[in-house]
Amino acid sequence: MESAKIKHLYDLDKTIAAALFEGKTYPWELLPEIGDFIISIGRQLDKAVYEERSEHVWVAKNANVFDSAYLGAPCIIDEHAEVRQCAFIRGNAIVGKGAVVGNSTELKNVILFDNVQVPHYNYVGDSILGYRSHMGAGSITSNVKSDKTLVTVKDRLTGESIETGLKKFGAMLGDHVEVGCNSVLNPGTVIGRNTNVYPLSSVRGVIPEKHIYKSESDIVVKTCPDTVF
Repeated sequence: MESAKIKHLYDLDKTIAAALFEGKTYPWELLPEIGDFIISIGRQLDKAVYEERSEHVWVAKNANVFDSAYLGAPCIIDEHAEVRQCAFIRGNAIVGKGAVVGNSTELKNVILFDNVQVPHYNYVGDSILGYRSHMGAGSITSNVKSDKTLVTVKDRLTGESIETGLKKFGAMLGDHVEVGCNSVLNPGTVIGRNTNVYPLSSVRGVIPEKHIYKSESDIVVKTCPDTVF
C-alpha cells in the first residue's frame, strides 16, 4: 500500500519526533511508542529552551499556554506553539513548533507536526497530523470502531487492505491536508498530502494525495496549484 507509507505522507524535518519514524514503513506503527518516546527525548531537551512544568510535561519557554489548558503527562509543547483556553491534552502528545491547539480541543496519543492547526472544538486521538495540516471547527478523528474490533486500513483505489493489530487508530494526515468543518475521520483513515476534505464529510480508508474528497463516491483530482508557504 504505497500511498500510505511514511515517505509519501510526511516531511520528517518538520517534527521533533523524526527519530521515532526511523525503521518504520507505515505511520500507525508509531502509535504504541509515542509515550515512551516523549519521556526519552524530554529528558534530553535543552533546559535553556524548555521547562519541565510537572513530571514528564515539557513546555518551550516561548510557547503560549493559557492558564485554563490542561497538560497531561507525558507531553511536549514545542517552540512558539499555542495551547488555548480549556484545551485538554490527555497525555502522549507532541505539539509541534508553531502549532495551534484551540479552545476545548482534546488530544490523546498524537503527534502534531510543526504548524498544525486544530483550533476549534476538535478531538484528535491516536493520530498523526503532518506539517501545516488543518482540521476545521468541530472536525474529529474517531479512533475506535463501533464493534470494537481491530482496525484495518483499506485502499479504496487498489482494494488492498492491511490489518494493523490496533484497537485504537484515528487518522494519519499527510502534510498540508485540509479537513472541512464538522467532518468525521473514521478509524483507519489515511489522507495523502495536499488533499482537501469537504465540510460535513464522513471519511474512511486511504484517500490519495492531491485530491478533493467531496463524498465517498466523488473524489476528484485537484486542478489548482498547491499552496506554497
